[in-house]
Amino acid sequence: MSSNQPEQRLGIMSAMVEEVESLLSELSNHTSEVHGKRTYHKGRLFNTVDVVIVFSRWGKVAAAATTAILIERYNCKEIIFTGVAGGVQHGLNVGDVVVANRLVQHDMNATPIFKRFEIPLLGVTEFPTSECRRDQLIKAANTFVAAADGTGLNTMTTEEQRHKFHIAKPKVITGLAASGDKFFASKADLDQLRNDLPECTCVEMEGAAVAQVCHEH
Repeated sequence: MSSNQPEQRLGIMSAMVEEVESLLSELSNHTSEVHGKRTYHKGRLFNTVDVVIVFSRWGKVAAAATTAILIERYNCKEIIFTGVAGGVQHGLNVGDVVVANRLVQHDMNATPIFKRFEIPLLGVTEFPTSECRRDQLIKAANTFVAAADGTGLNTMTTEEQRHKFHIAKPKVITGLAASGDKFFASKADLDQLRNDLPECTCVEMEGAAVAQVCHEH
């Protein structure tokens, strides 16, 4: 009996092309399509799961538009957003991994109509991530940074690179991630973010927008 149900896939997004290139080389049955100036790569990742991988471009609008296509056109029921973030929590270093347990848009401010950080008409300030997927990602990240069998960080990077960026014993944590259309280039701005969001671990420019679109679907 044939089914009219569309095939379900896992969506994987990043905001820099370099962050998806290594995954593309691991795709079997690889095909690609262009929609809205973005290339969506379909295939089977590590011969395990059917995925759509895409470089979203920078910023919340770009990420939201890409997420909507993953959901509406490719029937992605889960989306993993991955990439580089800036450390906010004291003690974080280059090479450390943050797996977000919730996300907030640090530049959302519709006061006095709504409270600070609240998304208008949704009544929420933060978007939680999947507990099951979060636990899996934490386990995988811990395995990656500790592996010495040719599959981990020491294989993916050179000793020179690790020395250059002072990567010695990277750690994996979970916590609040903040997103917004701003690049933090000054200590004053970073201190203000820490004051506004004391529980924030890291900051980037897309994740909470991805989470909002998923929440609304």
